[in-house]
Amino acid sequence: MYKNKKIGVVVPAHNEERFIADVINTIPDFVDKIYVVNDASKDETLKIISNRSRHNGKVVIINRKVRGGVGAAILSGHTGAMKDDMDISAVMAGDGQMDPGILNKILDPVAEGKADYVKGDRLSRREHRKEMPLCRTIGNFLLTYLTRIASGYWNISDPQGGYTAISVATLKKLDLDRIERGFAFENDMLVKLNVLRARVMDVPHPAIYRGQGSKIKYSKFIIMTSWILFKDFIWRIWTKSIFQRNQVKPQAEKENAL
Repeated sequence: MYKNKKIGVVVPAHNEERFIADVINTIPDFVDKIYVVNDASKDETLKIISNRSRHNGKVVIINRKVRGGVGAAILSGHTGAMKDDMDISAVMAGDGQMDPGILNKILDPVAEGKADYVKGDRLSRREHRKEMPLCRTIGNFLLTYLTRIASGYWNISDPQGGYTAISVATLKKLDLDRIERGFAFENDMLVKLNVLRARVMDVPHPAIYRGQGSKIKYSKFIIMTSWILFKDFIWRIWTKSIFQRNQVKPQAEKENAL
């Protein structure tokens, strides 16, 4: 446990045989469950995960035989955390780009009741983004501004930062079936959280790259994500300005009648 909270860590993995063992081995001891999600890997990822689970009783293997995308993998892990009654579910990717030494900083605002959802931020400080490739930096800045508009969270940076923690109580309020399954998962998640009026906080941390090739084709990804964010913006405005307002009216009329 960590600060009297049961902690689950979701580790999505697709063809991560080079890094997955180190990721699992370096997750802090205070974590209660490690949900390693094999998203239909074609390399030795599943074999390595299975070996680690025999040596570490905290490892829970979720094996997806059909690739669903990083969002689908993360949601599978979050679902496991909800079923096991964790208090907080964090995400650490299987590619070794998230420093296990700062997991406590990602968890603290949620564990202390200051936020419902915390995400890593590699962009707001120049020294933190020095390892990030230039094209990715430019793309992430663009998606930051688009996501701010779509989500209504004007304080956030680096929406593609996947190092996150969310209270399981907040997870249970989300309709997980309606959240984007692919690489735009983090962006769409923020929009859905805003409609719930969830408290979101950034935690700055350095970008880490260890020679991994990106699975994202950025030109295509930015176009696709921009379209998703446009639809999300319309949905958020309609939901908060019209649907929720209409839900309040009958309640107000009922109270006035009393």
